[in-house]
Amino acid sequence: MEESLKEIFKRMCLIRYFELQVADAVKRKLVPGPVYLSIGQETISATISILTEGYAVFAQHRCHSVYLAYGGNPERLIDELLGRKTGCCAGKGGSPCIQDLDIPMYGHHGLIGENIPLATGYCLATGKPTIAYFGDAASEEDHALASFGFAVTHKLPILYVCEDNNLSILTPVKDRRSWNVYDVTNAMDLKSAGIADDPREILRTVKKLISQLPAFINIKTCRHFWHVGVGVDGPPEYDRLSEMRRIIPAAIKTEKEIEAHVGKLWKKQLQKP
Repeated sequence: MEESLKEIFKRMCLIRYFELQVADAVKRKLVPGPVYLSIGQETISATISILTEGYAVFAQHRCHSVYLAYGGNPERLIDELLGRKTGCCAGKGGSPCIQDLDIPMYGHHGLIGENIPLATGYCLATGKPTIAYFGDAASEEDHALASFGFAVTHKLPILYVCEDNNLSILTPVKDRRSWNVYDVTNAMDLKSAGIADDPREILRTVKKLISQLPAFINIKTCRHFWHVGVGVDGPPEYDRLSEMRRIIPAAIKTEKEIEAHVGKLWKKQLQKP
């Protein structure tokens, strides 16, 4: 597990410092479209990506972290955010619609939770291991719930991952429903779990679930920035990156190296004509 934690920490740092650069670019009015930042939620995709290499990936609008965790090209992501033809979607998708078939990662077109039935259909059609990332509000949609039941019926090799930041824009779960989605999915005989975004707990749980797909995992996390843009909701309830610094050997050195590398990438891309 120690080597896995080191790699998770590296991926978390890449995501964190990339997103901080995005936030700076937004403040400087360099990014033409809406931006959905992953700061505070880095642990989930940074951890699960280690265990699901080779899966087809379906992400939703808060997807920079997923793209980077699965080995997406950060230079192409920068160009996409800047609206350039050299972006991973030729500058036409922007922040919420990241797609890159080299991963392969399939983009999101805007309907909340729509990637869940798309991922389910893809998995049915191809038989390939598939993973879908979405938020807690998306998991409440009727097309999401129907997809979970469909996956059980057809015994599909798919993992559903709910990045549960407790907010539908600004509305907390307690004001939206009185039930836990993983209780509902368990009732469908979809192997399910609800955990916090501790990387060690994610590793243990996902290792177990991917041996018995289809499966669903709800992971409590904390969104630092507002739903869209760079307004801050307030300080995170916790910061897993700070926690990881205490358990990873040479963490500060590694983090500074990644911060410098990401800074150079952004500087180089911003200097392009």
